[in-house]
Amino acid sequence: MSQISDQMELREEDIAQHIAMAQSLIEGFDHAPRIGKADTAPVAERSSGIGTRRRFRSTTPGLVTQRRTPAGVVQIMARVEGADDADALMSPLQATVLHAVRRAIAVALAVAENFAEASGLGDLKRANLEGSLPAPRKSEFSELLAAEALVTLHVFGNATAFLVSPHLTEATVEVGEFEELLTDNGQVALHGALWELDRDIAAHAPDDTRLMATVSAFAESLMEKVALRAASAPRLQAFEAAVWHVAADDFTVRGFTPASKAKSTTLTMSFKKPNEVVGNHIAKYQAMKLAKMLMAYDFDRRLNPFAELGGFIFTFMGDGAPGTGKTTLIQMMAGLINEYCQVAGYAFRYQNLSTDNIDSYQGKSGQNAKAFINNIIDPGVIGFGTIDDIDQLAGKRGDRQSSAGQLEITAVLMESFAGANTVVRGNCTFGMFSNYPENVDDALRQRAGARFLVDGPQTRDDYIDILSLLMGKNHEIPLGDHTLFAAQEIKAAVAASFDSHARPHEAGLQEVFDRVSGEVGALDTIAKLGTYLNAIQQADPRFTGRAIKNITDAVKVRAMDFELPDAWMENPELFLFKPYDTKKAMIEEMRQPITVEMVIQEINRYADSEFRYADKSDEVAIENAVRDMERMEAAKKRFLGGDA
Repeated sequence: MSQISDQMELREEDIAQHIAMAQSLIEGFDHAPRIGKADTAPVAERSSGIGTRRRFRSTTPGLVTQRRTPAGVVQIMARVEGADDADALMSPLQATVLHAVRRAIAVALAVAENFAEASGLGDLKRANLEGSLPAPRKSEFSELLAAEALVTLHVFGNATAFLVSPHLTEATVEVGEFEELLTDNGQVALHGALWELDRDIAAHAPDDTRLMATVSAFAESLMEKVALRAASAPRLQAFEAAVWHVAADDFTVRGFTPASKAKSTTLTMSFKKPNEVVGNHIAKYQAMKLAKMLMAYDFDRRLNPFAELGGFIFTFMGDGAPGTGKTTLIQMMAGLINEYCQVAGYAFRYQNLSTDNIDSYQGKSGQNAKAFINNIIDPGVIGFGTIDDIDQLAGKRGDRQSSAGQLEITAVLMESFAGANTVVRGNCTFGMFSNYPENVDDALRQRAGARFLVDGPQTRDDYIDILSLLMGKNHEIPLGDHTLFAAQEIKAAVAASFDSHARPHEAGLQEVFDRVSGEVGALDTIAKLGTYLNAIQQADPRFTGRAIKNITDAVKVRAMDFELPDAWMENPELFLFKPYDTKKAMIEEMRQPITVEMVIQEINRYADSEFRYADKSDEVAIENAVRDMERMEAAKKRFLGGDA
C-alpha cells in the first residue's frame, strides 16, 4: 500500500508549459481515423424537418458561419460552441467544458513527460532524434512509446472526468465503446481521443444539458478501454508505482485508478437512534461497531487499521421475517455514519441498489451494478452501500425465473465482493438484506462475511418497549410495572445473545453438534473444532471453505469486541485525526484474546443461518411441488368430468 510520502506534486509551471499545445489541439487539427469509422458515426435524434448534421460557427469574429468542417479536420472548440443551435454566443457551460478539456490535455502531457524521464523514454527519444538509437533498443523504444500513449490517454480521461464531475446533472448519455485507441505515441493517441470526443459530441450533445454528460461518458469509456489494454501492456511500472498530485485541482493520479471528487450523498432518509431499534441485539451491536470502525479509515494511507488487523466487516447479510426491522437497522447505521462524518468533516456516500437498476437492455443492469460498487468503494469517501430485497434484485443461477438483468447483477456483486481484484481498504461496507435469503444464490450469499439475524422484538420487555416507542407521547396511558428500554441495554443483551449460541438453534445442526460432542467430547481444541466443521460439511455440502473463512473473520471481529469510545467520535483530535500507526496502536491495545467459546459461538451462528436457509429452501420447494400435484389432480378430475 503506497503511503502519502510517495506522492509527487505536479508543478503548475510544468502544466503551463503544455497549455499552448493543448489550445492548438482543441482549436483544430487533421486526423484520418484508423479504427473508428467517421462515415458511420451515430447522429442525435432530431425533430422532423431539422437536419441531423451539427452546424459549426467560426471562432474568428467576422467570418461566415461554417456549415461543416473539411473532411478529416477535428475542431473541438467549434464543435462545443455548436452544441446549441439557437445561441450565437458561447455559453458558460460550453466554456467550462473547453477549459476542462484543455486543462486535462495539459495535465496528461505533463504526467507523460514525467513518465518519460522516469522510464528512460526521454533518453531514447533524444537518441532517436540524433539518429544514434541502438538497434537492440528499438523494440524497447516502441514499447515505451506505446506505454506513454496509454499513460497520456488515461490521465486525459481521468482529469476530464474529474474536472467536469461537479457540473453534472441528472442527464445521462450512452456513448458506446471507445474505438480510436492509438498507441504510436502520446500526441497521436490524443489525436485519436479528441477525434472520438468530437464525434461523440456531434452525435449525443444537441444542447448544453447533454453536453457535459457526453464529455463525462466519453472520459469514462476512454479510461475503461485504456485500463483494459494496460492490464497486459509492458513498460508501465514507472507510472503504476508513482503518485502525482495537482494541488490547484486537488486531483491525484494513482496509476490506472479513476480519481473522483470526494462528494457526499445528500441523504433524505429518516434516521433512527439506536434506542429506537428494539430487539435485534447482535445486529444492532455489530452495526454500531461497524459504523465506528469505518471512521478509523486513514485517508492518507488509504487503509483502515481494522482491515489490516482483522475484524473489519466488508460485506454482511441481514435476514429476517418481514417487519422485523431491517429498514430501521439501515436507517440507524446510515444515521450514525452520517453524524460521525459531519463531525470529522469526511465525505459520506450512501446508496441503495434497488430493482430500478434492472434494465431490459443487455449489459445495462451489470453497468448499473458496477457504477453502484464504484461509487461506494471510492477511496476518497466513507461509503455505505445497501442492497435491499437482494433475493429480488440478484438472480439465482439455474433458476429459470431469473432474468438476464438479474444474473448480470449477481455476476457483478460476486466479483466485487470476493473477486480476484477485490481490495478491502476499510473505507466502506456493503449490506445485503432479504426476507427470503434462501432464494439468494448460494455463492453470492456466502460472500457475506457476517450474518446479522434481524429477528425483531422477542421478549415481553421488547414488545412493551416497541409499543411505548411507537405510541408516542400523545396519550395518558400509564406505563405500568416496567422499566422502559432496560431490556435494550446493549452490552447485557448482546452477551446473552452470544451465550445462547453455545449450542446450535436449528434442529439439523443440533443433531450434528450432539453427535460430534458425544464422539470427541468437549470442543476445546483445533482438532475437535475441525472435526465439527467437517461433520457440518457432510450434513450440508454447501458448507465450504468460504464458510470457514467467514467464520474466522467473525471470530476476529469478536476479538475486536469493543466499541470505540463515543468521545473519539465527538472530538476527532482524540483518534480520527491521528497518524495511521498511532490509530493502529490504540486499537491493538483494546484487542481481546480469542477464546474457544467465541469460536464455537461463531461456528454455530454461521451454520445455523445456512441450515435455516436450506430448510426454508427445501420447504418452499416441497410446498411448490405439492401445490403443482394438487393442481394436476384437480385438472385431471375436471377433464374427466368428475368435478363440475
